[in-house]
Amino acid sequence: MGASHRGLVNVSYSVAVRALCEFTAKAGDLDLRFTPSPSAQQGIAGHALVASRRGAAYEREVSLSGEYRNLHVRGRADGYDAERNQLEEVKTFRGDLDLIPANHRQLHWAQVKVYGWLLCQARELDQVRLALVYFDIVSQRETIIGETFTAELLREFFERQCERFIDWAEQDLAHRSARDQALGELRFPHANFRAGQRPLAEAVYKAVGTGRCLMIQAPTGIGKTLGTLFPMLKAMPTQSLDRVFYLTAKTPGRRLALQALETLQTDATTRPLRVLELVARDKACEHPDKACHGESCPLASGFYDRLPGARQAAVEAATLDQASLRDIALEHGVCPYYLGQEMARWSDVVIGDYNYYFDLNAMLFALSVANQWRVGVLVDEAHNLVERARGMYSAELDQAAFKAMRRVAPAALRTPLTRINRQWNALNATEDTASPQGGLNHNQAHYRVLDAPPAKLLSALHNAIAAITDYLTEHPAGLDSALQKFFFDALHFCRVAELYDEHSLFDMTFRPGRRGASVSTLCFRNVVPASFLAPRFEASRATVLFSATLSPSRYYADLLGLAANTPWIEVQSPFTADQLSVHVAERISTRFRERSASLSPIVELMAGQFARQPGNYLAFFSSFDYLEQVAGVLRERYPEIPMWVQSRRMDEPARQAFLERFTATGRGIGFAVLGGAFGEGIDLPGERLIGAFIATLGLPQMNPVNEQLKRRMGAIFGAGYDYAYLYPGLQKVVQAAGRVIRTPQDRGVVHLIDDRFTEPRVAGLLPGWWR
Repeated sequence: MGASHRGLVNVSYSVAVRALCEFTAKAGDLDLRFTPSPSAQQGIAGHALVASRRGAAYEREVSLSGEYRNLHVRGRADGYDAERNQLEEVKTFRGDLDLIPANHRQLHWAQVKVYGWLLCQARELDQVRLALVYFDIVSQRETIIGETFTAELLREFFERQCERFIDWAEQDLAHRSARDQALGELRFPHANFRAGQRPLAEAVYKAVGTGRCLMIQAPTGIGKTLGTLFPMLKAMPTQSLDRVFYLTAKTPGRRLALQALETLQTDATTRPLRVLELVARDKACEHPDKACHGESCPLASGFYDRLPGARQAAVEAATLDQASLRDIALEHGVCPYYLGQEMARWSDVVIGDYNYYFDLNAMLFALSVANQWRVGVLVDEAHNLVERARGMYSAELDQAAFKAMRRVAPAALRTPLTRINRQWNALNATEDTASPQGGLNHNQAHYRVLDAPPAKLLSALHNAIAAITDYLTEHPAGLDSALQKFFFDALHFCRVAELYDEHSLFDMTFRPGRRGASVSTLCFRNVVPASFLAPRFEASRATVLFSATLSPSRYYADLLGLAANTPWIEVQSPFTADQLSVHVAERISTRFRERSASLSPIVELMAGQFARQPGNYLAFFSSFDYLEQVAGVLRERYPEIPMWVQSRRMDEPARQAFLERFTATGRGIGFAVLGGAFGEGIDLPGERLIGAFIATLGLPQMNPVNEQLKRRMGAIFGAGYDYAYLYPGLQKVVQAAGRVIRTPQDRGVVHLIDDRFTEPRVAGLLPGWWR
């Protein structure tokens, strides 16, 4: 959905048939009870099978379009049989056709009627037979519900739908025009750019203008959020961008983006931008004890009937952060989470987690493709995308959880679950003849990598999924939480299995189970997410990935799937070496086997620095065990030094309390794990933080999984150790050290505690301005 400029005078608002009908023809409850819907692949196969049964004259994927006033409606009908003059809309399903909700059927009829008029108009037909073809993917039977309509009746229906949408379209078109005019006049909100911000902004603007992706390494503290949002917004009118997506890895990144957008619009007489913050479902749900359907949750009952009023209020509010979206939703009696999903269609800037654009079921990516949006994508702290993307395209199943679920599963599912158990145990049996890999000794759990996915087990999983689907179709209200979790985990596991290639591993980790028998965890583990991410970059007008640590560029380009010619630029730091005193403790080793000997020297170093310059410090360690050992020695020898320690499972209030100890007049040392909640994304300027101790190179733990990653990336890129250990480790070090200097006025000290920091190839990966 969006405006397209047709000529210099008339402006047409373009909308897809599906989007038009979802806006005008959806009614009734939001109902997310289990329905036996096929997967995307099954749906595609079902459509193809239906088409293969038709005659030679049958036309597939019929492109149709039409106009009503300044509304341009377009889409593709599934098929047209000219001999029978029958236009078909195919809907795949499984199970009982009667379980398809009435409001879904109403939507299906609306779609095929709109296509019917567009066909009559295009081919000058007086009438046409419209058919909804419901195809059961299990029985492969078709149920055809058909009716003949005159062109005049279809024209009237089409125009009624357009009339219902036209006011909204004209309002949206007027908003787009006002937005683009305001953005054309947008000025940087401060008298001057910070040092480094101008070249950053210029690079982003040029990337959008040339339609290229861009990697930017820019130091922490120069204002990257504002420095990337401003040029992207300036480019919206000139490059006809429909949407900007600002994607973050953590909550603080969303807050910074919202603050930057607030700053950019401070001087505007009107708010030109519709801004939406997307949050996770569990954080937005008002009734976590209720199911998502109208018979259970009051905010789902009549959702689509009350949605138009809520939607109108939401666009008038302009900025929809989590709190304001909730207020509007509750005022209109609708679910805040699903109101947010709806408003993603109508917002200019959407702020959310990486997964909304990059994962397998990414909503923003799907909307962009379906509506042919031109989008600009900003990826904040982009170094995090490597690990996050690996997780998106990985899947695992735990046998202990499966066995526990199986013991309480319904009797009707005993046979398919028994088959899974038999195949899983057969796979485990090969452990007895397999030697441990990756440096394991016989006291550790065995770990194995298989050369190919287990075909028999996957077949058993597919059969069980079908059986559970049939069971849940008959017992929609009887969902056991363990069975439901296994069902969705198995679906995801099988889907990821279909994506398995040389960029993935299939591995098994064994541990002792009940009564001495081994149980295993099975994992399709993505190593290189490049092939999955590349289409997401290609679908945008420009994607800008920025971070303080995107070096070396080839590492990120290789793993993320960026084109070979993607520019990588480094914004020169506005900070100088005299602001940050960097010391290397070259006589201390933090290697695992030498940790005990390192405790006393580290404590003495920390105490000496604190005595010379009292203030607030952060101390980073490679693990909680190491952290607790050093903290214990410091507490025993220097009880007068205030200290506070990151715990293993800190919730949001506890993390906030940890940060609140860093006051401008405070004194003490906060202990944290490198790469954890306090290693990046926190802002403690001035006297709130004057130094950091980093007692580790940050190298990932040497274990069988990481050794396999090293081998696989060595085979693909020829730099296995660097890609698996060195680059990810030093990225965490630089991020942690970046907490110290946040503004041009800051002064501070960083102690790098490990003799390996003196090695040339390690020192060469540290920021140049430190030297």
